[in-house]
Amino acid sequence: MACEEKAVVEQRTRSTWKTRHQGDRETGVTKSLLGYGVIAGPVYVAVVLAQALTRDGFDLTRHAWSLLANGDLGWIQITNFVVTAATTLAFAVGLRRALAPGRGATWAPRLVGAYSAALLASGAFRADPAMGFPAGTPEGPGEVSWHGNLHFASGAVGFLCLVAACFVVGSRFAADGRRGWAAYSRLSGALFLASFVAIATGGGAAWATLTFVGGVLISWGWMSALSVHLYRRVTPGRG
Repeated sequence: MACEEKAVVEQRTRSTWKTRHQGDRETGVTKSLLGYGVIAGPVYVAVVLAQALTRDGFDLTRHAWSLLANGDLGWIQITNFVVTAATTLAFAVGLRRALAPGRGATWAPRLVGAYSAALLASGAFRADPAMGFPAGTPEGPGEVSWHGNLHFASGAVGFLCLVAACFVVGSRFAADGRRGWAAYSRLSGALFLASFVAIATGGGAAWATLTFVGGVLISWGWMSALSVHLYRRVTPGRG
């Protein structure tokens, strides 16, 4: 009888260790995926600013960042779009794992995933040269090609998906009684939406361009902050 009891105890111990080890591994995977959400925005912005400050003729007050995909060095911005799309998609997967189960665990990751697809499309379909950039391009908006139209369309869809994701996550935090994070998420979405409306209707004015830059920084900042927040809260059984 003692031998049987010992065997049962050993079996339970092994089962407990296996479950705990599996939980730790799943948590590690979730945290790794969320880590990509921390770096996605800062890396994207850093690469853009490095180009904006070194490429001849680029003016941050006049030119949309997408214009950097043109010219001999355009491959840098195209690569930036692709890499950022990949890191954002990884974050979307981590977001699903971190939020499950509960409100927003389905649609928030889907919306962020759609935004990552839009980033990829933005790299595949370049914005047309305009407003004197790259150097030698005539002033003014110029003619819009088929790939320019696809760039604008994919960007619009992606931006609206990210705005919606902010509100979905805000709804989740509100349901959890996290009023501060709920307000922050909703405010980030509202400000990013306002900046998108500004660039879409501003006719290339400097105020509209800078307003949109501000909105982009706010949206990436929200994603990084959310990633850090969820990273710290993920525990075995929730990853």
